[in-house]
Amino acid sequence: MSISASMVKELRERTGAGMMECKTALVEANGDMDAAAELLRKSGKAKADKRASRVAADGRIVIKSNGASAVVVEVNSETDFVVKDENFVSFAEAVADAALSSGTTDVEAFANESLEDGRSVETARTELIAKIGENISVRRIASVTSNGPIGHYTHGAKIGAVVALDGGDDALARDIAMHVAAINPTCIDESGVPAETLQRERRIFSEQAAESGKPAEIVEKMVTGRIAKFLKEVTLVGQPFIKDDKVSVGKLLDDAGAKVTSFVRFEVGEGIEKKQENFAEEVMKQIEGAKK
Repeated sequence: MSISASMVKELRERTGAGMMECKTALVEANGDMDAAAELLRKSGKAKADKRASRVAADGRIVIKSNGASAVVVEVNSETDFVVKDENFVSFAEAVADAALSSGTTDVEAFANESLEDGRSVETARTELIAKIGENISVRRIASVTSNGPIGHYTHGAKIGAVVALDGGDDALARDIAMHVAAINPTCIDESGVPAETLQRERRIFSEQAAESGKPAEIVEKMVTGRIAKFLKEVTLVGQPFIKDDKVSVGKLLDDAGAKVTSFVRFEVGEGIEKKQENFAEEVMKQIEGAKK
């Protein structure tokens, strides 16, 4: 049968696929719109599988909250260019909404959850890959629940933090979230520092102090002082507050009769080894190849 331009347009709006892909699918499906859409979905899945091995180390951090709980989601792409694409932004927002609604933090299980438009997360992801042409992944989800105030802060969609308080108010919770996003503490207080980390730092400081040639009791005092300094640097309550470095976060919380019960901080791409391209070298390789 004849495939009209309006049919191609309708299928393109429905699936987001390219014009030629839509026309080919309609021809193969003999004009059946549903069958053509199914063919495009299968094709998109194949493309997604091929692109799945490519590193997606860029992306967005999205936070959603309903007052009693909040979720932080990292959705990745291969390039910063795609991060700004409205289709990618809409997908990331929809994913965060679904995560908040479902309460699921297991990424593998979350793939089967439904978005507001009825599609599964995995179906929407696959279709977006086919449309954009880059590997897209929902990398991680974290959830925070509290009976007290929950504050959150995002910096340019690249860093996001959520903080739950016992006591205090929403303004304080947001301020602490801003601090967490900016300074990146390891844990809330000393009790959260792993014993092996303390042992390692103490060993390093002891070896450094011993080289000074000072008496053992002085060396011990030096080590104790350096450990105390280290704990102030890595613990949230020990750090100088970002908006007033004359006050520690711990003092700020004490004055407000509050304490941090939990926090989460995500930064796009942290821990992902991204291939560094040498474009000048790549161009030279292509030139040399063309000469052969």
